Amino acid sequence: MSNPGESNTTLIENKAQLVDVLARGSKPRHEWRIGTEHEKFGFRLPESAGDSFAPFAPPAYEPQGIGALLKALEGPEWQAIYDHENIIGLKGEGSQKGRSISLEPAGQFELSGAPVQTIQETEQEMMAHFLQISEPARKLGIGFAPLGFQPLWKRNEMPWMPKSRYAIMRRYMPKVGQRGLDMMTRTCTVQVNLDFSDEADMARKMRVSLALQPLITALMANSPFADGKATGRLSNRAFAWLDTDNQRSGQPPVFFEDGFGFERYVEWALDVPMYFVNCDGRHIDATGCSFRKWLSGEIQAPLEGLTPTIGDFEDHLTTAFPDVRLKQFLEMRGADAGRPEMMLAQSAFWVGLLYDADVLLAVEALVKEQPWEQYRSLATSVVESAMEAPFPGGLRSLAKRVLELSERGLQKRNYGEEYYLAPLYEIADGAPTQAERWLELYNGAWQGDVRPIFEEAAIRL
Repeated sequence: MSNPGESNTTLIENKAQLVDVLARGSKPRHEWRIGTEHEKFGFRLPESAGDSFAPFAPPAYEPQGIGALLKALEGPEWQAIYDHENIIGLKGEGSQKGRSISLEPAGQFELSGAPVQTIQETEQEMMAHFLQISEPARKLGIGFAPLGFQPLWKRNEMPWMPKSRYAIMRRYMPKVGQRGLDMMTRTCTVQVNLDFSDEADMARKMRVSLALQPLITALMANSPFADGKATGRLSNRAFAWLDTDNQRSGQPPVFFEDGFGFERYVEWALDVPMYFVNCDGRHIDATGCSFRKWLSGEIQAPLEGLTPTIGDFEDHLTTAFPDVRLKQFLEMRGADAGRPEMMLAQSAFWVGLLYDADVLLAVEALVKEQPWEQYRSLATSVVESAMEAPFPGGLRSLAKRVLELSERGLQKRNYGEEYYLAPLYEIADGAPTQAERWLELYNGAWQGDVRPIFEEAAIRL
């Protein structure tokens, strides 16, 4: 979402302007960077709970909650972002420039990292963020755990942040899927954002990474619980996405078609139903309206009297949720949040595959050994089975082959980043996923109680 005063107010006169929004992301190879975004669940520390707060409860915006934490972090290097009178995020300045802290709908805390050159810099940034929030959070009695799905609290027990955009989505989501509100309030992800050189490079990276999102979902599975019990699924986060809003999410078939490029993505996005329009600092509910019809001048009641701008289209792009999203970079969106070393491994995985031309061609050839539909069906089966999901030749075999290519790509970068893949290699070789490790504890030492997961998964420095 654009911040007030930052939206591009240029009027849209033709579709070429919309294609240009995406094409402007093209960069020469020496300017390619890595941007990592990671979310985590807040929970009330047991020692600070009492009459006011239940142990492990998700902290509300107030009192002594997420709003207070943002206020505590505000300072010379973190400029507050407001939605009306409520602080809803922080924009980095000075040494933090390029970074931002934002809130997901139920207060999941997200760092959007700056574009950096190496995975080592990503690690330093991640650890610095955890260190920065640890003391003010502790004073408020809040801990943080990066898990893919809220393991204990039910949907109706989750708080809502005072963000105008989320109020609109909250009303709309139940109309288009059964689990959209779960996606909003009870999931956390980690994603890596990567660059492309031109349209052909973007299209190749899109097809390869979209096909392999189910593999990274399986490797990163970290959400076997919901409502205080095991669900029989290893990624409840991915399960939520299967019935959120299929007009704007998943693996759109058009992305795999010959001739896919910026214009095809624009055409697809124009048919994604709208959520809102940001007008003079307020959000107008435009749910269900068509951006395509708005462009053509067809009257739609919520938009009557408004003329679409480039900023409106850029906002609209943020409301599309395919497993790989195109803006002026590519966002890999298929992974559960998890242990720091796992989240770093996910970034390394994609950098190794996509940032060397020869490796990218090799992984494209590997992916094309199977029809695209095979990967689309895999997106459903990994939800329950992760690495045991059916795949020709076995999913672990695919994982090993892909990891070897990723390692080769990282080696050719010559930054010493290959060791970040180690946790993924272990899982490909037969080690349990994060979700399966939690289930071992749940069925053993925890004696069927999920509450210990909060402190076991908590970020500690």
